Amino acid sequence: MNTEYKQGNLKRLGRIEGQVRGLARMLEEDRYCIDIVTQISAVRAALRKVEEELLRDHVGHCVEHAIASGNKTEQRRKVAELMDVFARAER
Repeated sequence: MNTEYKQGNLKRLGRIEGQVRGLARMLEEDRYCIDIVTQISAVRAALRKVEEELLRDHVGHCVEHAIASGNKTEQRRKVAELMDVFARAER
């Protein structure tokens, strides 16, 4: 993985970790339900951003490498992996 993407995603995941801890505190403190749901949406958005960055890096390196290699089996495998990820995201 590209070092820049890795560092950025590690920072994002650290913030997400803090947001999740904040959600637990909100529940413990019986905060207003809509405020909690709003924060859950923010966590989801942050996770989607990490997912997007990881997929971008995967396509830019792993998939690109498979295409450049000329190995049809590897190319099909990488495309199948991506299709599986997209199919899971739809559920």
